[in-house]
Amino acid sequence: MKNFKIMISKLKYIIAAGILSSSVLSCNKLDQYPLDKLSEQTTFLNDFGFQSFAWQFYNVFTAYDNYGGGTGESAGTSPYSIGNDINSDILATSAPNSQSRWIAQLKTVPNEDGFYKDSYSRLRSINIMLSNIDGAPIPEERKKHWRAVCYFFRAYNYANLINLYGDVPYVDKLLKDTDQELYLPRTARDIVATKIMEDLNYAVDNLAPSDTRNILTSDAALAFISRFGLREGTWRKYHKEETITPLEINPNVFLEASLEASKKLIAKYPKLAASYDDDFNSDNLEGVDGIIMFKAYGGNGTLNVGHSFTGNQMNRFGYLDLTKAAVDQYLCTDGQTRFTSPLFKGDKNAYDEFRNRDHRLYYTVPPPYRVIITESMSTSFTYTNDPRDTSYFGFMRSISTDLHKTLPVTTGGVPGNAVIIGIEPNFFDVSLDAQGTNLQNTFTGYRLYKYANNLGSVGIGKWSDAPIFRLSEILMNYAEVTYELGQFNQAIADATINKTRERGKVALLNIANIPNDPTRDPNVNPILWEIRRERNIELMGEGFRFDDLRRWKKMEYATKVKLGRYIKKGADYVPADTKIPIQNGVNEGYISYEPVPNTNYPEYYYLYPIPSGQIVLNDNLKQNPGWK
Repeated sequence: MKNFKIMISKLKYIIAAGILSSSVLSCNKLDQYPLDKLSEQTTFLNDFGFQSFAWQFYNVFTAYDNYGGGTGESAGTSPYSIGNDINSDILATSAPNSQSRWIAQLKTVPNEDGFYKDSYSRLRSINIMLSNIDGAPIPEERKKHWRAVCYFFRAYNYANLINLYGDVPYVDKLLKDTDQELYLPRTARDIVATKIMEDLNYAVDNLAPSDTRNILTSDAALAFISRFGLREGTWRKYHKEETITPLEINPNVFLEASLEASKKLIAKYPKLAASYDDDFNSDNLEGVDGIIMFKAYGGNGTLNVGHSFTGNQMNRFGYLDLTKAAVDQYLCTDGQTRFTSPLFKGDKNAYDEFRNRDHRLYYTVPPPYRVIITESMSTSFTYTNDPRDTSYFGFMRSISTDLHKTLPVTTGGVPGNAVIIGIEPNFFDVSLDAQGTNLQNTFTGYRLYKYANNLGSVGIGKWSDAPIFRLSEILMNYAEVTYELGQFNQAIADATINKTRERGKVALLNIANIPNDPTRDPNVNPILWEIRRERNIELMGEGFRFDDLRRWKKMEYATKVKLGRYIKKGADYVPADTKIPIQNGVNEGYISYEPVPNTNYPEYYYLYPIPSGQIVLNDNLKQNPGWK
């Protein structure tokens, strides 16, 4: 269904004009009625009208349209944007002296918050559609379907709101400008969470089946129950701090909902895609094993249906690196940590550090190499005389293709016609071959290139489809939720963690013989530590880690100084006079660009502040404790 693929990938172009009096959005390509006569009465007359109006709800899945993150006041408020994870321990911004405001403890109460405002704008549109379903001249089964669509997106928006702010005003009907309910106080999180579960259960039971995975289905609703139930249940388990209203619902209510939804999906989707890279860098995710729902982007000469996500990672606009702590989480192929495995050859140079590691590392950070290019924008290269410089070439060809992750890496485009990156890591402050400040530069030395590919007939490979819900996340949710419920065992390890490890070519986890990890948090059980490690690796750079640390109440992990590779000035193509800063100001050691953070993370920082402008408009709203 290529028409669906194109429509969903460019919803913001399909939904064209806002009608201020009713918030009804018009679709230039789909609307059968003249724009000057558009109204609720002419939109909600048939299935086609409901479908046209509902496309706008999918904008909540930002997918590859939003790189997200940043270090400004709004950083961290766009769910599942990869840049949010600079607020955690695993990603760093590629810029000198740049630090997350959450980690630096410089967050202030904003006057406005785009995410908060946009969420309620979306909820109003959902309530408009809901108010028109009962009286519509369509069959009862279709009414149930469209009601289920509305309920899913209502639940999705409210789930993200309570994740950030805790208690939030809950409105489930269309309000007029004169309604006093516009000035509701914050609704208790218990009530909102209960309504979210009711909406999602209705969606599971009433969403119509589909022959494509790029529109909403019951499976997608189950996937979100898996995600939401785990997040809400663990939040309740690990958070005891003061809130506007106390949390009284037992965490297990949500954990068990996650468990049941996860089990159903694991039974229905028994296989992962053959390659980890396939989940993120495929030109068509329809039918790819393990993909439950995706957002489609299309080429075929169609204009304005691509994304800049891939391009950001293949030119100068990436600005995201993994940290040393993130890379150290990747196991060696024998299942041992880099601190204990005899396969680990040390981290004093990039070539040794990458040997014998979990294959997911090679799909996430480019392995080291060096080739000779004649100019900074060269499309050809020759080899150096040092065999180390090409030691990963054959290996990468064995696990990838020219359309994906072979070496040397390029700026994207048709193989043979793309600009060659002469060295990896390509340090910004070295600028070898004048490429450092221009192309695919890195500060920590661990450049994030998980979404890099050469798909597309021209340009910078911007047509890869984006997963929204995938089996890997469900496996990680199931492993964690069974542990939290006291049910995790070797059989569940084999059905979850060992599936993703096997794809990464890592020895399987034996819970009776867990290798020692000297970096383990002593307050976390070794089995739970391995479950959380696997989650971090499998979902690396997908925008989950900041929320994970928040719900586990483990933001102290992010208060350790963020480091990069071990380098020696004057060796391995790093000039002796480079300005790359090294920890403790020496000439050999770990790269250290970011300031040392305050180690005492404030408890009130686990919830976001309510925008002050909203409190001015509605004096029934109260601020989260601690924010001023």
